[in-house]
Amino acid sequence: MENICVKDLMVPISEYATVVVGTSLIDAVLALEAAQEAYCASKYEHRAILVLDDNKAVIGKVGQLRILKAIETRYDLGCDVEKLSQFKFSDQYIADKCEQYRLEGPILDQDSFRATANKKVEEFMQRPTPGEFVSKESSLDMAIHKLVAGTHLSLLVTRKEEIVGVLRIGDVFASVFHEMRKREGELET
Repeated sequence: MENICVKDLMVPISEYATVVVGTSLIDAVLALEAAQEAYCASKYEHRAILVLDDNKAVIGKVGQLRILKAIETRYDLGCDVEKLSQFKFSDQYIADKCEQYRLEGPILDQDSFRATANKKVEEFMQRPTPGEFVSKESSLDMAIHKLVAGTHLSLLVTRKEEIVGVLRIGDVFASVFHEMRKREGELET
């Protein structure tokens, strides 16, 4: 595994779903769908959309969970109910609050879909944190450490300061599992 580099497993930006700042959620989802259809069937589907600024630099991403949170308007994207535990609220209190929100009525209605579809991606995108970057020349060992330590589903791959790709946990897992299967006989001693 020490001979595998991040660049061997990353998905280049050119093959990833991207949108520019100001794009509506519905157009971003359509871009994700198009990227999934264009991507090789033998690889895992994309689960996020990269948001680019006017200079085509990556400034954020919108994952599937963020899209669902954009639809679920009763949650403030800046302060999730689940994060109340950091303020020492009990698990029971948080569970009760979640249930209270759920009982307020359906979230999947025509009005909420229309309002959400027109939201701009920058309203709910996640900006990358320092631990989400890995050099394309880094070893797979380093990337696995960053994925696990930061509990990330993907890492942004860099060449110097430029983001050139995405390393997804699914591709890393598949590579590691393939190597384990290949060495299965060696491991049974």
